[in-house]
Parts: sequence; C-alpha cells; structure tokens
Amino acid sequence: MTQVLDLAKRLMSAKSVTPATGSVFDEMEAMLAPLGFEVTRFTRGDGAEGTPEAPVENLFAIRKGPEGSKHFSFAGHLDVVPPGGGWASDAFEPEVRGDLLYGRGAVDMKGSIACMVDAVAAVPAEAGTISFIITGDEEGPALHGTRALIDFMREAGHQPDLCLVGEPTSVNRLGDMMKIGRRGSVNIWLEVEGTQGHVAYPHLADNPIPKLVAMLAELDALVLDEGNDWFQASNLEITDLEVGNQAHNVIPERAEARISIRFNDEHSGASLSEMVMAIAERHGGVAKPIISGEPFLTPPGEFSDIIANAVKAETGLDPEPSTTGGTSDARFLRAVCPVIEFGLVNATMHKRDEAVAIEDLSTLSRIYARIAKNALA
Repeated sequence: MTQVLDLAKRLMSAKSVTPATGSVFDEMEAMLAPLGFEVTRFTRGDGAEGTPEAPVENLFAIRKGPEGSKHFSFAGHLDVVPPGGGWASDAFEPEVRGDLLYGRGAVDMKGSIACMVDAVAAVPAEAGTISFIITGDEEGPALHGTRALIDFMREAGHQPDLCLVGEPTSVNRLGDMMKIGRRGSVNIWLEVEGTQGHVAYPHLADNPIPKLVAMLAELDALVLDEGNDWFQASNLEITDLEVGNQAHNVIPERAEARISIRFNDEHSGASLSEMVMAIAERHGGVAKPIISGEPFLTPPGEFSDIIANAVKAETGLDPEPSTTGGTSDARFLRAVCPVIEFGLVNATMHKRDEAVAIEDLSTLSRIYARIAKNALA
C-alpha cells in the first residue's frame, strides 16, 4: 500500500490543470523507466494559452514482451480540472486524513494511473507487451491528446490487442461498475439573424427571438429514441440562450442558443446534425454542430469477463456492465482495439475536496495486475 500511495502523491503534487505539460510527465517517466518501459513524450498544438490549440503533452510507454506475445494497454490522462476554491487543504498538496487521500486528481484520474504503474511492477516482462497511452488533454478540447497518440502508435506499428481506460467508473463501492461503452456527444450552436429596429415600429424590423423560440420548442419536443438493450435513451438539452440586448425598446438583430445531445447507437453525430440543421433552416436560422464523439460498445465477452473475474477475486463484487455517464477518451481508442473503462469510485470527481480511499488504491492495483496478466495469457 505504501508504494501505490507514494506514486499517487507524486502525481497529484504536480500541478497539471488541463492542458497538462511538464512536471507531471517527468514524474510519470521517472516511474516507468525503472520498470523497463521505453518512454516517448511529445507535444502537439502551437496556439496561445487558453485556446483549443494550446500545447498539450502526451506520453507513450512500452515494455515489449517476447516475439508474438499479446499486447495490453493501460490508458488515461494526467490533466485535471481546475480545483476551484474552498478546499480544506491545498488541492495540489495531497494530504492523508483518516482513511482518505485528498487532492485534485485523487480519483480522476491520477489515483488510477498510480495503480496502473504499481500493477505492472507485479507483471513479469515475459508475460507479454504492456503499454501506457497517457495524455494531458482529456478534460479539455481533446484535440491534441489521445487522437495524436493514436496517430503516433499507428506510425510506430504499436497495435494493442485490448485497452483498459482507468476512468473512475465505480459508483458506491470499488468494483460495482465498469463501462463497456459510451454514448456519443454533439454540441450545436444555433443562430437566427433578424433586423434591428424600434419596438414601436415592428413592421420596420424583423425580430429573431420568436423564430429561435419556435426552433427550440420543436427541438425540445423531440423524442429521439427509447433506448435499447445496452444504452439509455438519447437526450437533447438546451444549454444556452443569448440575445445580448441592453435596451428595452430595441428589437435585436440576432438571437443565439446552444444545445447538447448525448446519443446512443441508434444515431450518428452526422445524422443528428443534419436533423437539427434542417429544423433550424425551417425557422429561418442556421445550426453549426461539433461532434465530440460517436457512441461505441464493446459487447460483453472475453474482455469484460477478464475484468469481472479480477474484480470478483479482489472485492467479491460482480461489476455491472454499463454505458451511462459522459464521454471519455475511450471514444477514440475504440477505433484501435476493444476498450473498456474501469476505475475508482467517482463520487468526488471534479468536486471540492476530491478524495480516494487509500485501501481502494491498494485493491485497484491488485485488480489491474490480475487484468493485465490474464489479458496477456
């Protein structure tokens, strides 16, 4: 337990608010190199700080097994969300209080990465090839993170057979849930142009607000689907509405809104975007979609059984296979090989005083070691 706790503290002490670069990757490399891993680090993005093109650091590490052996990957991210205020202790000075380790990234997901590193120390090199796919841009735009790592892996000829992402998937107890898929995500900006004018002379103006309201009403009334065997129903949410009119007697020239759709495998990002664009056009507006990820499913089978058996052996629990929750970098990795997410309890992720049970770190390390050994067998 001392070993994995120390690893977690080292990662958590390195400030790495997204997009992450520098010291946290220094720590990661220092942990992996003594275990026989060949570490490659590179940066993508050349924009200004605070923009989607800001520099992002990525790390790929590999310890090759015997010729022809299987290749198993651990994947995750070292960037974290901003801590905000009101913490009982410094968010980047990990502190043990009672049975818990407090600090930003404790569960999302530096704690899990520490468990991965601790786990591979227990897996002999002759068991097979193990790699780490680690980005500094999961909590942000995710433009120059895992996608860039996938490009690097393809160019270098690194092809995993299976990949486990260490997102915090457990709900009430470590081991009660794993994610075998995720819904897709598309964000759409809506705009309606009008003609500015005086409210007393509406015939000389064109008010865009009623058009936008009618558009949003039609969108909000949509029933996209009823869900299916593995996915909950898709949902469309109105997330912003903006006119920016500072005067009470002026009809504005423009009205804008934003919607977000989380969708299951009954749809694609393109099909939903086309549907919304058509509705916007009917109401005199335009829609500008950005697809963040498509839905995916790793059907229950050999890989999920490997994870379930490891969890059962260490916790006595049978993890529920689920596709609920938000997106993760598994949405990109699913194009490389079968991918499943499994990690710590997510109750405090992104919250003030984020914390992990110290015993869970030890248990998760043992679970990850079992998964790696069995995946390589």
